Amino acid sequence: MRLTSVRVRNYKCIEDSGTFSVGPVTCLVGKNESGKSALLQALHKLNPDAGSGDFDQVEEYPRAWLAEREAKIAAGDADVSNVLETVWHLDQQDHTALESALGAEASRIDSVTICKGYTNRQIWQVPLDETKVVAHYVNGSQLHQEELDSLKHVKTVGNLIATLEKQEKRSEQQDELLKSLQAAFPKQSAKQVVIDVLGKRLPKFLYFADYDKLPGQVAISELKKLVASNNLEMPQRIFLALLDMAGSSPEEIEGTGKAEHLYARLEAVQNRLTKEIFRYWSQNKHLKVSFKFDQGLPDDPTPFNSGFVFRTRIENTRHGVTVNFDERSSGFVWFFSFLTWFSQVKKNYGDDVILLLDEPGLSLHARAQADLLRYFREKLIPSHQLIYTSHSPFMIDPEDLGSVRTVEDVTAGDEILGTKVGDEVLSVDADTLFPLQAALGYDITQTLFIGKDALLVEGPSDLLYARFFSRQLERKGRTGLDHRWVITPVGGLEKVGSFLALFAGNRLHVAVLTDFHEGQKKKVRELRESDLLKKGHVFSAEMYADQPEADVEDILGRPLYVALVNESYGLGGKQRLHEKRGPKAPVRVVKEAEEHFATLDPDAPIFSHYDPAWFLAERPDLAEKLPGMEEALARFEKLFADLNALLP
Repeated sequence: MRLTSVRVRNYKCIEDSGTFSVGPVTCLVGKNESGKSALLQALHKLNPDAGSGDFDQVEEYPRAWLAEREAKIAAGDADVSNVLETVWHLDQQDHTALESALGAEASRIDSVTICKGYTNRQIWQVPLDETKVVAHYVNGSQLHQEELDSLKHVKTVGNLIATLEKQEKRSEQQDELLKSLQAAFPKQSAKQVVIDVLGKRLPKFLYFADYDKLPGQVAISELKKLVASNNLEMPQRIFLALLDMAGSSPEEIEGTGKAEHLYARLEAVQNRLTKEIFRYWSQNKHLKVSFKFDQGLPDDPTPFNSGFVFRTRIENTRHGVTVNFDERSSGFVWFFSFLTWFSQVKKNYGDDVILLLDEPGLSLHARAQADLLRYFREKLIPSHQLIYTSHSPFMIDPEDLGSVRTVEDVTAGDEILGTKVGDEVLSVDADTLFPLQAALGYDITQTLFIGKDALLVEGPSDLLYARFFSRQLERKGRTGLDHRWVITPVGGLEKVGSFLALFAGNRLHVAVLTDFHEGQKKKVRELRESDLLKKGHVFSAEMYADQPEADVEDILGRPLYVALVNESYGLGGKQRLHEKRGPKAPVRVVKEAEEHFATLDPDAPIFSHYDPAWFLAERPDLAEKLPGMEEALARFEKLFADLNALLP
């Protein structure tokens, strides 16, 4: 089952978030106090991995409307006040699990909706056609024609069972059918069977916050009390996960007869975790995790002054010293704690979990946040859906802007509307947009200083097109743009010279992709003949668009670009850019689009080179829908192959 959309209502600061889509990874971006954490906390309660999943109608219902709600309930006006409304797509494995009970036809359910509110019961909405279930059982039986005819009016499983039970004298075939139905549908409901089957397959939600960290020292006797009272919080759960990795428990530690056995297991765990963390921790490679297990000393603070105490220490091999785990940088402590916790998540739940990470890596340096994103891509996203919150530009993947959802605390005049989630990247709030702008700006400008192989393009739309088509080609196992090329928009062909002069000392290997038309032909020729670039390092659009003048948009091809413009601006009727080129239309499709928009009504949208490119970057699903896509992929593949050939 895959979560596809979420809506949260009547929870803390959220009156109604609106419905927003969820993908393999979803990044909720918003400023402080916008309601990002509340969204994750509400979602966690649908099917939590640990702790209570109950909503508290006093503490968690929005205070502004709490008194009004309680008055309605007191008056007998039932109010279930659903908090969560989630939609789940069923995959082939789900269909297979349902097929034995429902039959092949009825089991092909595309999606189900699961809600939960202050009644603290899951409410399932299942679009099941029970007539197909009835047909599956009746047609698969050995009933005689007369017996079949008597069941033609039956539409539900419950009615079918009741009809057969009422038969005073059932034939052997009717008895067999009844027994099979009673075994398959003990509650006489096909929908309930769907709920029972899929309920076991519903992924667990695991919530991990920035403040959830492994404690540096743990008093074993105190931990046992917390376990017995079922009063564990996340830090203790992380520690128990660490012990479980070592194949031990608090009771085994206290009763251990051979310390060497325990130390051997702990050393195996510390070596494993040290190796794992330094695959993704680039800040300091001279650290090593060390575990100690000894008796508390009288002068230590309570409860670490008696009984067995487990201590985690970090050794700095460069300086030859160890320090308490709690005294290391908070970023390292969080990263280590998360890896420990997640290792046990995989052991306990396999892939049937959805990860909810609240401000992951908040205390990490920008480069370490990039390491964390890499960990997400390589370790988490291939197996799990991931939803995380952030207001850091370095936690936004510029390669996957379509995964971003903006979160805002919205007001309309004097009316407070509460937390709203935008299903698109765009927002009108400058503070909400800032991390996105910063992420894009950083992604573009960082290459001016560290990109050894730089591909200069005229504008950001060229960058978006190149990245989009490269990723599409790579997904098909074809030739995309080599990742060593760092694409840098420079603001026009005339600025290429300035760029090269400014960063010549960086020893960059530079190629240029540019438009080619009247007004630029001379500049392109001069650039090709200059000493600023190596020979054969200037590529112009007409070389791949098969026409005398061309912009990068012409490499897409006219059919694709026309369809993209119509889709991105929602043009219909007479406003549409016509699929057939007019007799006097310009050769360059961008010029044709500009002239077309100039003829539209004043209230029509204003054309921009950037809008269609941004729209395409946000909608990778269009790759299989737009006309001329295969031809465009072939042209870009030729361009990328030529560029890649320049690399050493």
